[in-house]
Amino acid sequence: MAKHTGSAIWHGGLKEGKGNVSSQSGALNAAYSYRTRFEDDLSGTNPEELIGAALAGCFSMFLSSLVEKHGHKPKHIQTDAHVTLTVGENGPTITHIELKTEAAIKDIEENDFQKHVQEAKANCPVSKALAGGPEITVSAVLRDED
Repeated sequence: MAKHTGSAIWHGGLKEGKGNVSSQSGALNAAYSYRTRFEDDLSGTNPEELIGAALAGCFSMFLSSLVEKHGHKPKHIQTDAHVTLTVGENGPTITHIELKTEAAIKDIEENDFQKHVQEAKANCPVSKALAGGPEITVSAVLRDED
């Protein structure tokens, strides 16, 4: 069984404070702040962006596995996750995650590809971890392999 660790530290109050998020492997070591989360400051990351990246990565790997199990080798699968953070009466809430996927896979039927897309959305571990949370939708385009 694999165990992975992510860490965060925050210094100061909400709007003036700042923090850092990191991963056990050292691959992630990034600043975050109120401005990077709620405004258009691109000088650091935010939790929603990290959730999006985690879901996009998990979904792409899971889809690759499903396609390969059915006899097709993907050239590439590119997924973007657009995470919507809505600020309401009860504070900020992630209300929707939209996955947009483009894949190059030789000799696969569109219907089969779309079935695998839906299965990956429902069953990748990060999707399962988010179950009961925000709505997750996916649109997927199959491209000719070049």
